[in-house]
Amino acid sequence: MAHKSTPGILAQNKKAFADYEILDKLEAGIHLSGPEVKSVRSGHANLKGSYVEISKKGEALTCGIHISPYKHAANQQKDYNPTQKRKLLLHKKEITKLEKELNTEGLTIVPLDFHLFKNLIKLTIGVCRGKKKHDRRDELKKRAQTIDIRRALKER
Repeated sequence: MAHKSTPGILAQNKKAFADYEILDKLEAGIHLSGPEVKSVRSGHANLKGSYVEISKKGEALTCGIHISPYKHAANQQKDYNPTQKRKLLLHKKEITKLEKELNTEGLTIVPLDFHLFKNLIKLTIGVCRGKKKHDRRDELKKRAQTIDIRRALKER
C-alpha cells in the first residue's frame, strides 16, 4: 500500500501547487469503474501532468490521470487504458462557470487531489494560472527565509 501523507487523501498533484497559482477550488465526483476505485484506494493513481477539458457535449473530462490497473482484476481489465478520459460529475452551472474560466486567457483547470468524502472518491480541481520563473524563485526565497527564522528561534 502506498504511503499516505494525510488521512483521507489518496493521491495528490504536488507539481500543480509548485507550478500554478490556484485561484479557485472545486470538489467533483469522478466516474470510475470498480477495479479503478480499488486501485485509487490502494494509492495507485498519478495526477502529474493532468488537466480538465470541457467537451462539445458540455461534459467535464479529465485528461492525463494515470490509474494503474488493479492487479487482482486482471481478467476484467484486458483492454484497459490507464490514461483514458474520465467524466467529472458536476452540475450544469458549475460546468458553465468552468467553461467561462477556461475561455479566459492564461487560466487552466488542474486536478489537485483524490480524497475520500463520506466513503466516496472525490477529485478536487483548481482553476489555476501558471507561475512565472521569477514567481517560483520568490516563493523559494520566502520559504528559505521562514526556515532560517524558525531555526534561529529554536536556538534561543
